[in-house]
Amino acid sequence: MSKLIGLFCIVDDFCNEFMPEFESHLLAVSAKIWRTKCSMPMSKIMTIVIHFHQSHYRDFKAYYENILSKALTPYFLNMLSYSRFVEVKKSALLPLIFFIYYQ
Repeated sequence: MSKLIGLFCIVDDFCNEFMPEFESHLLAVSAKIWRTKCSMPMSKIMTIVIHFHQSHYRDFKAYYENILSKALTPYFLNMLSYSRFVEVKKSALLPLIFFIYYQ
């Protein structure tokens, strides 16, 4: 689990620098569309998506049910439901692209 914590620290540092700059460049109309009300920070969403791709799971639902809901619950308090997370993870695509580009 230390790899997960290390990954989160890297992603969180990136989000703390990137997200304010990114959000300042959004148009007012697109900002409303892009931002979805969510109790989970972008850094946690991105960490989960990256961790899923590093795991041996092929579909996200199995990963969510077997890993996130059981083993990683202490690391992700106030976890979103599966359907809500699927809706919200779309908003992490562009920040993830920039994260990969700058790493």
